[in-house]
Parts: sequence; structure tokens; C-alpha cells
Amino acid sequence: MYIQVKIGAFPVPPRLSELNLNGTGSCASFNFRRAARAVTSLYDRAFEPFGIRSTQFSILVGIAKTQPTSISALSDLLVIDRTTLTRSLRLLEKQGLLSVSDRSTKRQRFLTLTPKGTRTLAASLPAWRKAQDRFVQSLGADYWINFRDQLEKLAHIALSLEDSPTEVQSAAIATH
Repeated sequence: MYIQVKIGAFPVPPRLSELNLNGTGSCASFNFRRAARAVTSLYDRAFEPFGIRSTQFSILVGIAKTQPTSISALSDLLVIDRTTLTRSLRLLEKQGLLSVSDRSTKRQRFLTLTPKGTRTLAASLPAWRKAQDRFVQSLGADYWINFRDQLEKLAHIALSLEDSPTEVQSAAIATH
């Protein structure tokens, strides 16, 4: 289901009638976020019995695979800005699922799973596998593998575009 803006399909409030919303239904950000919310909801339901959400599961997996890991390395791995990640890490630390070291000589802090975090991750892995299997079977394994590769490519493209200023950004900076 795409949200396509059709002129005359719905009454437009007078304050918005001057806006040209043509093409906004094909917005990459909107469509990715919409799909991500639907997929996230599926996995959140699977993780509910373990007291974690899918975003927290991803963080725990990222730490488990790379521990001890710095916050900045985890941020890069998961493509999450450090401020958002730090908020999530505080909650996981409060739940007793991870520990954050004191700052090292390079002013970095390192993350490791606590025994409770390891147990929670271990207990939730079968639920993740079940949700993952259902999702992949619904899509088809070959389709999923190709789509996953395309998602990785899209992430790299978006990150590279983020790193290079656009004409719109340059114009906005010049006017301020």
C-alpha cells in the first residue's frame, strides 16, 4: 500500500492547499520507515516474553559479537547515532543486561554483556529464529537473500550521500 497524493481525492484543508505534495508517496524515507515499523512490530511481539524489544535485541547481538566494544564502534556497526544509542544503552544497563566501563585513556567506554544479558540473549534467540524463519519463509529464501544484499547496498548509498553535502544543504547554510 502506497500513500499516493491524488489531487481532488480528498478535500485538502485550506491552509494546506498551497502545498504541492505530488510524489511524496514514493519518498524512500517514508516507505523504508513504514516497512521497518511493520517488521519491528513482528519481532517486538516475539521478544515480549523476554522483556526486550527488537531494537534492544540488535544492540545485545552487536555487543555479543564484538565485546568488549566501544560505544562508537557499536554506533558505526548498527548505524545508530551515538546520542540515540547512549539512551538505549542506559536502559539496558539499568535492566542489568550490559555493563559500561569507565573511560579508558583514549576517553572511550567499552560495553560487555552481563551474565543476565547473556542469559536474556540466549533465551530470546529461539524466539528470534522462529520469527526470522516465518518472515523469510513468507518472502522466500532467495528473495530475502537478494533483498538483504540490496538493503546493505542502500545503507552504504545513504551513508555516502549523508557524508556529501547537497546543493539544497549548501543553499540552506548560505542563507543562515
